[in-house]
Amino acid sequence: SQQGSDPFAQTQRSKLQHRRARINQQINKEMRMRAGAENLFRATSNHKVKETVALELSYVNSNLQLLKEELEELNSSMDVYQNDSESISVPMIPLGLKETKELDLLVPLKDFISEHYGEESVLFEKEIKEFMELRQAMRTPSRNEAGLELLMEYYNQLHFLDSRFFPPTKTLGVFFHWYDSLTGVPSHQRALAFEKGSVLFNLGALHTQIGARQDRAALPGLNQAIDAFQQAAGAFNYLKENFSNAPSLDMSAASLNMLVRLMVAQVQECVFEKMTLLCSQNDFLARLQLAQEAAKVEDVYSLVHQTMTQPHVKDYVPFSWITMVHVKSEHFKALSHYFAAIALCDCPVASESELPEQEKAFLQFHVTMPEGPSLRVLLQDPEERRKLGKAHLKKAIMKHEEAMRIHGLCKILRKMDILQEVLSFAHKRSLSKYSEIDHEEDFFETGEAPDIHPKTQQKPEIKPPNFSQVKVTDLFHRLGPLSIFSAKNKWYPARRVHLRRGENGFGFTLRGDSPVLIAGVIPGGCAAEAGLKEGDYIISVNSKDCRWSKHAEVVQLLKSTGEEGVEIGVITLQGSEGPKAVDKKAVGMSSGSGMLKSNKENSRKSLMNSKSSTLLVWSKKSKRSKKSTYSGVPFTAVGDNEAMY
Repeated sequence: SQQGSDPFAQTQRSKLQHRRARINQQINKEMRMRAGAENLFRATSNHKVKETVALELSYVNSNLQLLKEELEELNSSMDVYQNDSESISVPMIPLGLKETKELDLLVPLKDFISEHYGEESVLFEKEIKEFMELRQAMRTPSRNEAGLELLMEYYNQLHFLDSRFFPPTKTLGVFFHWYDSLTGVPSHQRALAFEKGSVLFNLGALHTQIGARQDRAALPGLNQAIDAFQQAAGAFNYLKENFSNAPSLDMSAASLNMLVRLMVAQVQECVFEKMTLLCSQNDFLARLQLAQEAAKVEDVYSLVHQTMTQPHVKDYVPFSWITMVHVKSEHFKALSHYFAAIALCDCPVASESELPEQEKAFLQFHVTMPEGPSLRVLLQDPEERRKLGKAHLKKAIMKHEEAMRIHGLCKILRKMDILQEVLSFAHKRSLSKYSEIDHEEDFFETGEAPDIHPKTQQKPEIKPPNFSQVKVTDLFHRLGPLSIFSAKNKWYPARRVHLRRGENGFGFTLRGDSPVLIAGVIPGGCAAEAGLKEGDYIISVNSKDCRWSKHAEVVQLLKSTGEEGVEIGVITLQGSEGPKAVDKKAVGMSSGSGMLKSNKENSRKSLMNSKSSTLLVWSKKSKRSKKSTYSGVPFTAVGDNEAMY
């Protein structure tokens, strides 16, 4: 079975998780005190008591404020998740995992098994414990493929748990507790959807941590980072589209929208880094391309910054994130102007044959046309190129300075030397280029360089989670095929019927498998007299469990009975008058509990494990039934997919 990583391994990261868990507990306690004080404040009419309570409330609120600030500082410990390589990469923003409380499902699941399924619940303790161990392991997934698979495996098991134990009308009465990833505020819900949504959130968060720790100095690491951030965007987007009414802020539509945009921006930044690795140094067109890539990164980070500063998001997102995103948008704007200047000043002037292609690229390069001579003249005149290059550098330097100023406003970011280094390196590089091309005798006023048109060679993809990549077997498989034995179906207690074969066989027609259905009962035949009805399912033959049996197996068991006859166990679904009334849809749709916006997230994978969630097989053609005739019993074809016995 899958293992979580050891939560006590004293690595930097687990120390971080421990501190977060501790702060979460303290926040929990303060929230309880606040609730108590607020209730007392409302209830009392005594003026003196009111004053005391108001004082206590202000203490609690300021404590909460401090705890949240401490948590924010932890959430900004980006360096713990960055790689250890020597080369400088701009830090990325990873998300911390949501913490959850332990959960004991032994009693609720056992009660449900005995009440709903009529089974001896003690026989299912092993499966329940296995499920709980899986939940325990998924609380501390390792930061690699195995950790992702562990979360997927648990998520897929929840799909089965939902179908088996969560009827549409009631809950198990268990609360699922999860802490907000950013504020540490606790929330709880009885809806299994909250558990599913939180696991999905952690899947996204784990992808961000994997993305942030890649060494982006070389192509393999860059491609892995791109993939990880695209998958993270996909998980958050999937959560946003398939779940709603989340009890915690981190899973609200506004937050998820912001997180998807942040991940897309981080992908775009990696694409820029990839292009810098692939671009040839001295090529004019390649330099223009880099400038446009940088402008694209600036563009997406501006959008993220806008999203983060909206009313419902601003007070919730760590200030260090808002600052980081703002710094990056200014930094990449500066880079776009820097690379424009390099293209103009460092690359050789075009030959006649290169000119048309360069002219075409330059035509779409600026947002508005630069003032001065025509493009053709500009491209062929080194002095004109130097002038425009100088204007671009002037703008670059202004933007570098703005990026450094914003960076300096945030205490947490000031501690991040890597970012500081990157910003000042880029600034110095632009300054030295400027002084190199600046002539003492320049008497012209350096013009205003137009901005660069954003354009990318690799558009970020939002990759939705592929749940089918981790195959799981329904832990509660022994309860029988989900098409019948699910939380939403009800059936009458099992009946045992004794049958003897008459001259014309047993007098019923069978259809489908797992479980086999009695499709018709001949009036006056043996089956009718024994009390079998159309729509009954055969669950045992002579005490052998037949819930999962194929058509031919059941026929074989019936065929091998002698004079003494056969004992058949059957159940009838409640509300089924013959097979027509039985719900023919695939079972396994989620109970539409509290938080689900729709059942899209389940119906898509209700056949994830075809063996355990077969459709009601009798509503489609059964391949086997034609073969299931045997000598000695008169056979008549009643329909093309059922046989009479």
